Amino acid sequence: MRGPIRRSPPGAWQAAVAAALGAAAVLLTVLALLPWQPLAALDTDVASTLHTAALGNPGLTRANRVLTDWVWDPWAFRLLVAVVVVWLLWRGERALGWWLAGTVLVGSGLQQGLKAALARERPQWREPVDSAHYAAMPSGHAMTAALVCVVLLWLWRERGLPGGGVWWRSAAVIGCVSVVGVAFTRVWLGVHWLTDTLVGVLLGTALGLGSAAAWAALRAGGSRPEAARRPLRR
Repeated sequence: MRGPIRRSPPGAWQAAVAAALGAAAVLLTVLALLPWQPLAALDTDVASTLHTAALGNPGLTRANRVLTDWVWDPWAFRLLVAVVVVWLLWRGERALGWWLAGTVLVGSGLQQGLKAALARERPQWREPVDSAHYAAMPSGHAMTAALVCVVLLWLWRERGLPGGGVWWRSAAVIGCVSVVGVAFTRVWLGVHWLTDTLVGVLLGTALGLGSAAAWAALRAGGSRPEAARRPLRR
């Protein structure tokens, strides 16, 4: 006879994936900063190719600047999170609201701390098409986009928001397009290396999944307030 089926603890798969992505981010960072020659050559080739294209397509470059400065700017993502947090607090979901806000704040602090610690220089061009502040790695735009998209998609599933699977899948597609688009615009505009954006995406996704795993573990341990357990009304 088969024994009882052992179920993974809540949040186990999120924690496992977060750990794997975090390890991948560390490895990629080390290889980029050594630098490992094949990866350095890839960074240089991609940056040079896209910068040449940016100079030759001023209209597309302007469109990318609008996207990166307004649509996919980190503050636009943070504002979206702020709206969701206020909504959760208004509903009485205080624990979940502050958890979401804290996750994004931790992401911002981690991003700036790593930039200062790694101090990687941005690409330098004779004819730049855009400029940016602080160090290059990780890309703050890419990391913020990945983190916010992951936590908001997790929140959608966690709270059982209305709309069904089709709407959730559509939101997931929009999130993925946004993250890839953010990474592309930063390299197209010549303010990041490819590896800067990849590390940012890996770290943002890892942090978002890690936050989801921690929340699930707290809920399973009874640390989650009763108000946070109520499903949303449809």
